Amino acid sequence: MAKAIEVENEVRAVDFNSMTVKDLKDYATERKIDFAPKVRKADLIQLIMENDDSQIEELEDEEVEILEDEEIEELEELEQELEPDDSNYDENDNEAIDELDEEDSITDVDDCIKAVKSLPGVGEATLNKLIKSGFSSLESIAYTPPSIISDESGIGEKTTAKLIKASMDRLGIGFKSGEEIWEHRKNIARITTNNKELDDLLGGGVETGSLIEFFGEFRTGKTQIAHQLCVNVQLPRDRGGIEGRALYIDTEGTFRPERIIQMAEALDLDYKKVLKNIIYGRAYNSDHQILLIKEAANIIKDKNIKLIIVDSLIGHFRSEYVGRGTLANRQQLINKHIHDLLRLCDIHSELAIMFTNQVSAKPDVFYGNPLTATGGNIVAHGSTIRIFLRKGKGEQRVAKMVDAPHLPEGEAVFTITEQGIGEP
Repeated sequence: MAKAIEVENEVRAVDFNSMTVKDLKDYATERKIDFAPKVRKADLIQLIMENDDSQIEELEDEEVEILEDEEIEELEELEQELEPDDSNYDENDNEAIDELDEEDSITDVDDCIKAVKSLPGVGEATLNKLIKSGFSSLESIAYTPPSIISDESGIGEKTTAKLIKASMDRLGIGFKSGEEIWEHRKNIARITTNNKELDDLLGGGVETGSLIEFFGEFRTGKTQIAHQLCVNVQLPRDRGGIEGRALYIDTEGTFRPERIIQMAEALDLDYKKVLKNIIYGRAYNSDHQILLIKEAANIIKDKNIKLIIVDSLIGHFRSEYVGRGTLANRQQLINKHIHDLLRLCDIHSELAIMFTNQVSAKPDVFYGNPLTATGGNIVAHGSTIRIFLRKGKGEQRVAKMVDAPHLPEGEAVFTITEQGIGEP
């Protein structure tokens, strides 16, 4: 039996699926189409298609057709094929980046402070001293040498020793089996670099709980990788991120928001939200650089920071400590600075720290590579993973694994384009 239905002849002038969420929202706003602030992309496309009269030309009533049952079935199948496919779409990535677990971070900070306050002998005055100097959790007290806590907080040495002992007892710090360590290692989070070869070289990406060094000549991609990681750390876990913010310590004045915008748009992210989730600190000398890292301890939990970038580690030290007479003092300061960074990794298990390093040339090397990372053995021993970067053909760069406790030596090729770090 024939059924009469009205068919709309839709003429689409815009490819909505190729548009970003921001562009779709602007498009809907211009045409006075109401939508929820955190609408999914697929729902927003459907809403526009249903309400945008400017993109639809309807047939006149006299052109209504009479369709047979078989034709109706064919039409329904065609509509299903044209329907936007969101089967692989869980949640709007920009929505996830916008939230980044702010409420959970605030709750964690409050819980940490309550735990410190419950330690024996900690009153309001002692608690305020500890918080002000950056020791606002049991982990920060337990993992820090007593002399540092005493010097920075003004608390007596005997009281400090008791606080460290009590914190260690509460946390159960002691010997563990290899099996326990392995269970922890299996669950380590990693941040993608946007290049599969480089991710594989790093064992799956930049891992948390580690201090990772990228060193090389100028224009080898050190700062570009730093910028890319600041964007990628904000991604959902199913896209290679860990849903956290980034802290960027800039010692050379090379941080560029314009570059972040390019990288964010290449990943179809709202660049305004991405930039908002990057906390920037400009270090003007070596003392200021050390101070910024100490102050970072106070905001890591509060701001949900899961990546710290230091670009570069040694620039200020090289310019301020000149000559062999100052070498010992310089190396000792760098040693303390690196251990401050390592301590942050111990305290915050989901924190990754990446720093860039410069190189120097050995004039007595006639064969092989004369370049060596600056900082000597102090930096070499302090870094968990060391990657050497060199220039390749055109936009290509080569990353070489120099040192890692669990990874073999190898090389990876990646490119630097307008979209960021990519495949060759």
